[in-house]
Amino acid sequence: MLKEISRPTLVETTNDENVFSILEGRAQRAPQDVVVEYKNAQGTWDSFTAEQFVAEVTSLAKGLLARGIKKGDAVAILSHTRWEWTALDMAILSIGALTVPVYETNSSAQVKTIFNDSKVCMAFAEDDGQRDKIEAIRDQAAYLKDVYVIELGALDTLAEFGKAVPDDEFQKAKTNVKGDDLATIVYTSGSTGAPKGIELTHHNFVSIVYNGEKSMPDIADKPNRRLLLFLPLAHVFARYMQFFCFAGNITLGLSSNLSTILADFNAFKPTFILAVPRIFEKVYNAASQKAGRGVKGKVFAAAAKTARTWSHAQQSNKPIPTKTKIAHSIYKKLVYGQILEALGGHVEYAVSGGAPLDSKISHFFNGVGLPLLEGYGMTETTAPASVNPTSGYKIGSIGVPLASMSFGVADDGELLIKGPSVCHGYHNHPEITEEQIKDGWLHTGDLGDIDDDGFVFITGRKKDLIITAGGKNVSPGILEASVMTSPVVSQCLVIGDRKPFIAALVTLDLADTNSWLKAQGAKTVETLDEARNNPIVRTEVERAVDTANTLVSRAESIRKFEILDGDFTTENGLMTPSLKAKRQAVIDAYQKVIDEKIYVPRKKKTEI
Repeated sequence: MLKEISRPTLVETTNDENVFSILEGRAQRAPQDVVVEYKNAQGTWDSFTAEQFVAEVTSLAKGLLARGIKKGDAVAILSHTRWEWTALDMAILSIGALTVPVYETNSSAQVKTIFNDSKVCMAFAEDDGQRDKIEAIRDQAAYLKDVYVIELGALDTLAEFGKAVPDDEFQKAKTNVKGDDLATIVYTSGSTGAPKGIELTHHNFVSIVYNGEKSMPDIADKPNRRLLLFLPLAHVFARYMQFFCFAGNITLGLSSNLSTILADFNAFKPTFILAVPRIFEKVYNAASQKAGRGVKGKVFAAAAKTARTWSHAQQSNKPIPTKTKIAHSIYKKLVYGQILEALGGHVEYAVSGGAPLDSKISHFFNGVGLPLLEGYGMTETTAPASVNPTSGYKIGSIGVPLASMSFGVADDGELLIKGPSVCHGYHNHPEITEEQIKDGWLHTGDLGDIDDDGFVFITGRKKDLIITAGGKNVSPGILEASVMTSPVVSQCLVIGDRKPFIAALVTLDLADTNSWLKAQGAKTVETLDEARNNPIVRTEVERAVDTANTLVSRAESIRKFEILDGDFTTENGLMTPSLKAKRQAVIDAYQKVIDEKIYVPRKKKTEI
């Protein structure tokens, strides 16, 4: 081991504690706390107190018992983020059954694979569309029995069944759930291959929830904390955040409609938000485009530059120059306040994860007054393993280990993680478990480093590492993140393995491109094909590529790029449900473009 850093355990947990006990604990200490808020069918917000939510979960758990669900049985949920997802999850876990989350974007074939691999015997579908996926493979799902539809009264039906179950039967089932019991099988989104089921125990969750809460008291334990969660609950990080909210003093708001997210921010008024980098890039680009090209545009550009200058000075721990202080104070009233107001006006912190965050975006938001605290985790670590502290954070790092967790850097530079949240193993794949978890250390597949202050940095990914024909090792993440800050770019995939130079495949977002063109005073376009051939758009992509190239050496820089005629989506199989590009799938899909437009073979000179 080249380097190693550990944080001591702050909360020791016992084998008698399980995930449901986290919610029960909240209800016991603060029964009237509002723990869940959600938008109803009329578009207004309703809520549950801790006491009410425990009662709701208990009634559903009794219904599961009435339908024959017992400890160890697998129950699937196919739905967008909504309060019913959370209630069902807690009910399933409370009696020792296994929650098997399925992304609402998964195909019927993927549903079949997951159902059979984990032996799903009951499933909850959000609507008719999700039920149709299940019905299409029902005769091939060997263990499946009941299927319920959330939007057709599934929870009322389940609660009605539960009325026949006495309280002591539920209490007995609940008490029988121990920390070392499996809680869930979570299938990875498969950016580097077929999805694998990862087994997580109740202890995995309970330990990292309580230690995570004590690691971030400013976010979790102050009065009136509020989180608006809109990430898919099929993702383990969103699942973890549910339990984190219950453990702290946080009201959990649930929303899944990104088209109304700004209105939801305004209505819910979160104190912190959790998102992937793309959300913050879109907020920045929207603010820039709204300012336009005139006087407002110049003011915004100056304000953005001042925010970054202020942030760089703050991060260097040097006194902020007087000129910057004065400008920052002026723009705080003119510009920064409006941006924070768009996020509800009460946001103090934001946590970003899931992909590299471009430093320009980080420094902008930090200067505006909203630190983007980057963290790191995997499904295999029950979500977060490190995060930046609310005070003394370092932009560009993934923070410090959460309490109870250890990070190490192996001799080959691979980042290793050890701690009580490391998964039980890979379902039905003992050989992968043995390969990935050695002596308690999880091999992440990422390359990393640890500085003298104990902050961890990601420097690349082993499997994504590009080795050019000239032998240069290139980590594509920093280039891709930078290019994707452009207001017209949707996705960027850097290529060049065993090739003479580095290149990039770029896709456009038509709506964002038109918003940007309009803000530039240019004519909008009707199709992606028209957009990719528009010289103004191409110039903007070139600018983004040139900016990205300033972050790396010439040998690592993007020499050529091609704007594609489509985007990477979950529907066409080029994007995972957690919004990561499937590198090899993209390369395979656009091999002809790569061969004919980027790495064009040189014609041999004809000998005379």
